[in-house]
Amino acid sequence: MPLITPNLAKLISLKERRALVTGAASGIGEATAYRLAEAGASLELVDIDMDGLRLVGDKISKTGVEVNLYKADLSRKDEIDALWDSLRGREPDILINNAGVYFFKDFLELDEDSLDKAISVNLYSAIWMCHHMIKRRLNKGGVIVNVSSIEAILPFASELAHYSISKIGVIALTRTLAREYGRRGFRINAVVPGGIETPGVKKLMMRTVLRFDLERVRLGAMFKSRLPLGRFGKPDEVARAILFLASDLSSYVNGAILPVDGGFLSA
Repeated sequence: MPLITPNLAKLISLKERRALVTGAASGIGEATAYRLAEAGASLELVDIDMDGLRLVGDKISKTGVEVNLYKADLSRKDEIDALWDSLRGREPDILINNAGVYFFKDFLELDEDSLDKAISVNLYSAIWMCHHMIKRRLNKGGVIVNVSSIEAILPFASELAHYSISKIGVIALTRTLAREYGRRGFRINAVVPGGIETPGVKKLMMRTVLRFDLERVRLGAMFKSRLPLGRFGKPDEVARAILFLASDLSSYVNGAILPVDGGFLSA
């Protein structure tokens, strides 16, 4: 018999639970989908990249876990509304707001379209997804995990003001909703990844090298040298933290901002 109850297997299990993951076609979202499926959750996966999403869905469906796929442009509130309308009868009790865009743009060259894109996808989508989740489950409760960034807390790279602004909003959203809806049965937390080698980050690195952008190469080297663990992280290392926050392992964690950054923020 276990020394304490419930035992570890029960605490981490997500069987008979349903999780919605945005930005699930690649990177942290893809890795999170795999980990939640491994824990037994039924999945509702959302991304604008339907081809990539199908590849993820095919892999997960072979495990026997129920998985449904949705193409949605989360920068548009009407598409978010339509997504939740299609979920009637299958509303998730776990929501992972991971979808995001990451691009460089000098602050003095920032235009309305670029700012709108960053804010709409990174922040507004999380707001409206949380709005639907809480409204649908107001008398049932649930778990929300939002994905922010170390750039929101300690801006390091240049030309990311738009990104940092959007991601600090995610932290404010998390803390506010955790305080307001904790007594209604919701646990709402955020992870703060940093230095994660997602496919998107790898493409930016390659583009930097091909363009001989020596300043950005130097900045990347400085960033890595500052990491106490001495290496970049993998998407699955963030996914494991998300699984912890989504499961009953974190049953008394609410309003937390959990860095998954190799120690960057403490260095």
